[in-house]
Amino acid sequence: MKLRLMALVIAAAPMLLGAEEAAKPAAQATPKPAAKESIGTVNGVAVPRSRLEFMMQQQQGRGAQDNDQTRAMVREELVNREVLQQEAQRAGFAKNAEVQTQMDMARQEIMVGAYLRDWVKKHPVSDADIQKEYERARAQAGDKEYRARHILVESEDQAKSIIGELKKGAKFDELAQKNSKDPGSKERGGDLDWNVPGAFDKQFSEAMMKLDKGKYTETPVHTRYGFHVIQLDDVRQMRFPALAEVRPRIQQQLMQNKVEEFVRGLRAKAKVE
Repeated sequence: MKLRLMALVIAAAPMLLGAEEAAKPAAQATPKPAAKESIGTVNGVAVPRSRLEFMMQQQQGRGAQDNDQTRAMVREELVNREVLQQEAQRAGFAKNAEVQTQMDMARQEIMVGAYLRDWVKKHPVSDADIQKEYERARAQAGDKEYRARHILVESEDQAKSIIGELKKGAKFDELAQKNSKDPGSKERGGDLDWNVPGAFDKQFSEAMMKLDKGKYTETPVHTRYGFHVIQLDDVRQMRFPALAEVRPRIQQQLMQNKVEEFVRGLRAKAKVE
């Protein structure tokens, strides 16, 4: 499974509260008096105010108000976490190998996420890049949408046999339900819904666009998936969305591409054994 690195840039990094303290034996957790930098103590151990401020940022990002009530709720949550963390330390979980691995992975994810967010800020996608990609997508899509159905089989002989049945008057949807090996359209009688030609393999789209409405291909169409018999149900003019409608999606995809290219470059220079 391919990991999508952009998720580390746009997703909120998981909070690793007190990870380094948790990695120490309980006896090493030295009690500290409450100070301006803390929001209180739990069994003599200070709870840093930085945790509260960080959690408040998260809450505001979810729509919460920065007020006394929210801060009191966050403080209670942080105190509860500190209580549980201390109990986990006493129970020996700081020495648990799986817990240590999870904390190490969380630290790594936070570091990578912070670095990539900073990199993205310094290497933004330009308006010109967005416009260029929009024009490319619009040209590729064309000005028409096609509603087709197909029957996908493994061999050319099977496809020819199905074409023969169609010529004898068999119904396309029934043959699709009976013979097609495409699980996505088989139960719908081979219906592929509305699509632009670019959504299909080149061989498929070229054969589809040559058909008149209601007609089917009289010779099998071979693609990487197998052999198809295609029927064109309808054609309509396509309304391509305005740039403003798709701009955020294009920007995100281009940034994803930039990040992946950046990572490939670092990987190429790294000594991986």
